[in-house]
Amino acid sequence: MAAARLTPNGVPAGLAGDLNLRPILQVVNLRCVNVDGGPGAARADRWRGLVSDGNETCPAMFAAQLSGLTRSGVIRRGTVVQLDEYVVNVVGGRRVFVVLNMTVLLAECDIIGNPVITESEFSNQTPPRVEQSNGTRQYGSMAGNPSPIRSNGNVPVFQPSMSENSLNTPTRLGNKAPSFQRTAQPSYRPAPSYKNHGAIAKNEAPARIIPISSLNPYQGRWAIKGRVTAKGDIRRYHNAKGEGKVFSFDLLDSDGGEIRVACFNALLDRFYEVVEVGKVYVVSRGNLKPAQKNFNHLNSEWEIMLENGSTVELCPDEDRSIPSQRFDFRPINEIEDTPTTNMVDIIGVVTSVSTCTTLQKKNGTETQKRNINLKDMSGRSVDVTMWGDFCNREGSKLQEMVERGVFPVLAVKTGRVTDFNGKSVGTISSSQLLIDPDISEAHTLRQWFDAGGRDASTQSISKDVAPAASRNVVRMTVAQIKDEGLGMQDKPDWVTVKASIIFFKSDSFCYTACPTKEGDRQCNKKVTKGTSGLWCCDRCDKEFPECDYRYLLQLQIQDHSGTAWVTAFQETAQELLGCSAGDLNRYKEEEDPRFAETMVSCLFQDYLLRLKVKEETYGDERRVKNTLVKVERFDPAGESKYLLDSISRSVGY
Repeated sequence: MAAARLTPNGVPAGLAGDLNLRPILQVVNLRCVNVDGGPGAARADRWRGLVSDGNETCPAMFAAQLSGLTRSGVIRRGTVVQLDEYVVNVVGGRRVFVVLNMTVLLAECDIIGNPVITESEFSNQTPPRVEQSNGTRQYGSMAGNPSPIRSNGNVPVFQPSMSENSLNTPTRLGNKAPSFQRTAQPSYRPAPSYKNHGAIAKNEAPARIIPISSLNPYQGRWAIKGRVTAKGDIRRYHNAKGEGKVFSFDLLDSDGGEIRVACFNALLDRFYEVVEVGKVYVVSRGNLKPAQKNFNHLNSEWEIMLENGSTVELCPDEDRSIPSQRFDFRPINEIEDTPTTNMVDIIGVVTSVSTCTTLQKKNGTETQKRNINLKDMSGRSVDVTMWGDFCNREGSKLQEMVERGVFPVLAVKTGRVTDFNGKSVGTISSSQLLIDPDISEAHTLRQWFDAGGRDASTQSISKDVAPAASRNVVRMTVAQIKDEGLGMQDKPDWVTVKASIIFFKSDSFCYTACPTKEGDRQCNKKVTKGTSGLWCCDRCDKEFPECDYRYLLQLQIQDHSGTAWVTAFQETAQELLGCSAGDLNRYKEEEDPRFAETMVSCLFQDYLLRLKVKEETYGDERRVKNTLVKVERFDPAGESKYLLDSISRSVGY
C-alpha cells in the first residue's frame, strides 16, 4: 500500500484552536449513526469516526454534506484526508472535530504510526458498530476474538480479549492492525471533587464566518454572511399556545448557498425594520432546524430560527462577490412536462398584460388577479398569474409598458406550476418579479426579441392567452350570459358587460354585521338585536352595543340585448355608490334626501361591469347568480380603442 505523510501533532494543534492548520490525518475508524430530523422529517444518516496524526487520535463528526462520500465507501478506515474546513466542539465533555469540508488524498492506506486510543475516545454504552468498505458489520474490537459475557441483567455483551493491555494502559495500533482495539471499561472510581477557583473566562471572540452550505446542527458558534434576496410580509397565526406573528427572509452567500431565516414575535419587532432586500448582513447564533419543504423552496437542508442571543449586523461595505439573486431558469417548453405544484424560475418577454380583476376567497376576503403572457426562445409561451400586491405593483408597471409598445423582459423567481387552463405559472408570497434585470439571460432575450423574435410564431402551453380572449375579461352581452349557459360548470365564468344600471332594491341594500376581528380578518357574520338591546353574534357568541353595516346590494342591469339581476357586495357596492353602507343606512333612517340622491346618481349611467357567473343552490332550486366583482366608469376613448382592436383582429391585421 502507498504511504502518506501525516501532519505531525496535527490532532493536538487542531484541538488547540488552530482552524487554519488544514491538517492531513488518517481515518482509523468509522461508523454510522441515525439522527432524528424532528417532527415530520425523515431520519438521516450521520457519520462519526476517529482521525489520527500517527500518534494521537481524536473523535470526529462529519457534516451532512459529506455523508455521500462515507456511504459510497470513498472515505473508509485507512483513508488519508486533509481537513479543509472544521470546527472544534465539546461533545459529552470531550473535544471533537466537526468536519465541514475535506479532501481525500489517499483512499486506501495501512494504519500509519502507532496512534493512541484512550479510554474516553469513541466509547459508548453499547459497542460501536463499524461500517467497513466491504459492507460487513463489526462489533467491538477486531484485534482479538471477543468473548461474550453477561452483565448483571443477563444481557449478552462483547468484551475484547485483554491479553497484553491493562485497564489503564492506552492501546496502540500497529501497522498491520485491521482496526483500533477498544479497551475494557475501567473499574468504578468515585467522581473527583472540584473546588471553585473563580469564574471561567468566556470566549468573546467573534465567530468565524463559514459558507451557508457548511452549516450543521453540530456547530456551537457560527456566523454566515449573505445578501437578503427576499423578505416576507408579517404573518399572524393562532395555535394552541395563543396568537403570534412571524416573518422570514432569504440569504444568499458568495458560494451560491441559500437559507431561510425566520423571526417570531419579539424577534420580529427587533429585526423586521433592520432587514432590507439587497443589503448584506452577518447573521450569527441561531437554532438550525430541518427546512419545511412545504413552505421553504430553497435548496437548503436547514433553516435558521433566530433566538434572543442572535445577531443580524449590516455590512457597511458592499460585497460585490455576493450576487444580488440566484436563478435556475427553465425554458418555457420544459414547463409543460413539469409536475403541478413544482417551483420554477422562468424568464421571458412580456407580450400581453390583462386588466386586474378582484376575486373573493373561500374565507370571505378578496384578492386581486392579473394574467401576463411570456414568450422565450424555445418557441413556447406561458401564462403567468399574479396574485395580490403583485397585480398593482409590478402588474400595473408592466401594463403601462406594454400599452406604450415596450415589451419588457420579466424574470420570475419561485413561481408555482399549475394546471389551470393548460399549464401556467402562478406567484406565491415568496415569489419575486424582476423587470428588465441586468443579467446575461435577459440581455440575450432582448437581442433575440429585437432581432426578429417579436414576430416569431410561438405555441402557448396555456389556454386563452390573449387578454381579449381571456375568460376573466371576455366581453359579452347580457343575453349571451343566458344563451351560452355560463356558470353551469364546476368553475365560475368571468365576463365583462357594458351596461347601465336601471334599478336598485332600496329596502334591503345592507345587513348588520359582526365587528369582531380575528387577527387581520373581521367576522362579518350577520348579527341580531337581543332583548337587552345589544347586538348578538351566534358565531362569536358575543354581544356588542354597536354593529357594522355591510352592503348586500341587489341591482338590475340592462344593455341592448336584455336585462339581468346582479348582486354587489361590500367593496364593489361602495365603489359604485361612493358612500359607506353605514352612512347610507343613516340617511335612510333619518329620511335624509342624500339617500335618494346617492341612489339616483348611479342610474342610467354606462359602466363596464365585471361579473362572476356561477350556478348556486337556494333550497331545492338551482339558479345562476351574477356577482359584481369590479365596476369601471365608461371611458369613450378606451372603448374606441377596444373596438378598433376588435375590428383589426376580425380582418386579420
